[in-house]
Amino acid sequence: MFLVAWISRWPLRLLHAVGGLLGWLVWLCSPTYRRRLRTNAELAGVAARDRRRSIAEAGRMVAETPWLWLRATNDDLLRQVQWRGAEALEGYIAERRPLVILTPHMGSFEVAARAYTARWGAVQPVTVLYRPARQRALREFQEQARRRPTMPTAPASLAGVRQMLRALRRRESVGLLPDQVPPESQGVWAPFFGQPAYTMTLAARLSQQAGAHCLVLRCERLPRGAGYVIHASELVRPLPAGTDAASLAEAATIVNETMEREILADPGQYLWGYNRYKAPRAAETAEPRPEGTE
Repeated sequence: MFLVAWISRWPLRLLHAVGGLLGWLVWLCSPTYRRRLRTNAELAGVAARDRRRSIAEAGRMVAETPWLWLRATNDDLLRQVQWRGAEALEGYIAERRPLVILTPHMGSFEVAARAYTARWGAVQPVTVLYRPARQRALREFQEQARRRPTMPTAPASLAGVRQMLRALRRRESVGLLPDQVPPESQGVWAPFFGQPAYTMTLAARLSQQAGAHCLVLRCERLPRGAGYVIHASELVRPLPAGTDAASLAEAATIVNETMEREILADPGQYLWGYNRYKAPRAAETAEPRPEGTE
């Protein structure tokens, strides 16, 4: 923890430089990671140049985490972050409309939640879903470092899902990583770059049960520690109204098509080494039950 605290005080430019080297070191040391990164990127038709860039960007994401968790203040984020296309988001918040915010595994996705909090958290807090670490000490550190007054965290459990529903019913926001493989029975198989990928249905269920609007934030990391750009956008088309099997399958397809659009806008910042096509693990949580059964 002392080492992490010391690293958090490094300038962002230095963190990103060291992180780029770290990304290449991991790539060199892991044949499995190299193979998965290449295979996933080739499925999406990503050029070799962007694949190479993604190796360094993955390391930069890790290296900047101590700065983000332990040092970055709201004022820091307001200075470091630029917004693109946020007019609709600002309008929804002015209306106090509950929001389900989807952020893909690319760039600095944790910066997106913190930047939202810095700009709008006092008006409309955001509850962020996360998977707790298995080690107790790391889990406690993770929870303490991520927690903010207007950015509560919700564990990936039934209690966490209920916490998110309550937040939406208070007309607040919730944040999810939609390209993360959910536990068994909590998703459906839907195309992702032409291959079946087990895809969460939580976003659609939350939206339907709480009457929330679903949109996307993508955080782009700028070169040489120059900061970040967050791109706000709508889904490729609205989610269907039902929660039957056909509607959930359609919703998962819409989410995956939206993620494809965001990823291809800047493929060098996506985590191509993530095992997106793996089989789901055993269920650890349950998705929201029908209204009135909590």
